Amino acid sequence: MQLTKKCPKYTYRKDGVYYFSKAVPKDLLDLYCKPRIVKCLGTRSPQSAQFVAKAMLAKLEDYWLGIRLKRMEVPAAELLVHVRSAYSSELPLMSDALDAYVQIKGPDKSRLFAPHAKRNVAYLIECLGDRPLDCYNGHDAGKFRDWLVAKGLGRSSLQRIFSVVKAIVNFNVREFGLNCRNAFSGVYLPSETVKKRQPIPLARVRKLQGECVRLNDDIRWLVALISDTGMRLSEAVGLRHQDLKLDHEVPHVALVPHATRRLKTDSSERVIPLVGASLWAAQKIIESDHSEYCFPRYCSDAVCKSNSASAAINKWIKAVVGSNAVIHGFRHGFRDRLRAVEAPVDMIDQLGGWSLRSVGQGYGDGYPLQNLEQWMRKIETFSHDALT
Repeated sequence: MQLTKKCPKYTYRKDGVYYFSKAVPKDLLDLYCKPRIVKCLGTRSPQSAQFVAKAMLAKLEDYWLGIRLKRMEVPAAELLVHVRSAYSSELPLMSDALDAYVQIKGPDKSRLFAPHAKRNVAYLIECLGDRPLDCYNGHDAGKFRDWLVAKGLGRSSLQRIFSVVKAIVNFNVREFGLNCRNAFSGVYLPSETVKKRQPIPLARVRKLQGECVRLNDDIRWLVALISDTGMRLSEAVGLRHQDLKLDHEVPHVALVPHATRRLKTDSSERVIPLVGASLWAAQKIIESDHSEYCFPRYCSDAVCKSNSASAAINKWIKAVVGSNAVIHGFRHGFRDRLRAVEAPVDMIDQLGGWSLRSVGQGYGDGYPLQNLEQWMRKIETFSHDALT
């Protein structure tokens, strides 16, 4: 029977339904009444067919390996262990379950969906190994939790990782009718004391801005850009050159979502006038113009690595102004600076992309760009000395 090129490996399609097809190895033909194994996979989805065929092939190869080992007189053959033979299970490995999850659900998701899922499963496999889904238990899940805590991850990070792992297991159980309990459901996650991030004091803002001008590289442009706009790091890292509107009557940054970088909330989509250190940084970025993205070191068409940027920037900030300062402190300080000049609360929320505090604030289009610039100019006097 001839396989079509469009079908996944070891499958063919008949009347729209996929079938598994694999020739019996010559040395094992005596065990079978037919030279080829053919089995209906019961699916019309090529992604599902690929996953099921892969799992079926793995089971056959395990079985055939066992027969060959029994037939061979090999010294110490009992010491040979196949990848799956350590577990008495026919369910897919966690890595196979991940592949199915990404292949079937991925096409409808953002570009970050697959890297995010793979990164979280990589943590699991590093800690517990790549096992069949029913070979993890509650004790293993607790061990994985403790391992993540020992790596310094907080509760929110644990929640994200466990959420992905649980989703992968649940998806495979439902999609392929597996008889398997999800060992990662109901795992206790320790509470954590949320430490309030402190704003960076104005004197330290000025010092950091001065160092940004002195060093004058892409990392320092990123810090300076955030220092006088109050943007979240992920928002700034994902900026494209087209988002910087320097030719406008009021130079500003337009924060909009795109395929590589989404925004946290609907109110995060906004415009912010560029003044002081942020205007200087935007001009330097436009002059560089080596990529579609403002910070190609951290953002591309494939991924936006704000966590990598955070680690590098926070290390530098701490070295310059002290261990209790982090990049997000600019955002807290930005709000305090606007409060100090008595900017209207709803304007502060609009500039920072904070959620509106009342129904009434949601009416209308908000403050025009010219009004926003007037208030931004008032806080520019707090930091322009850092640029001289």
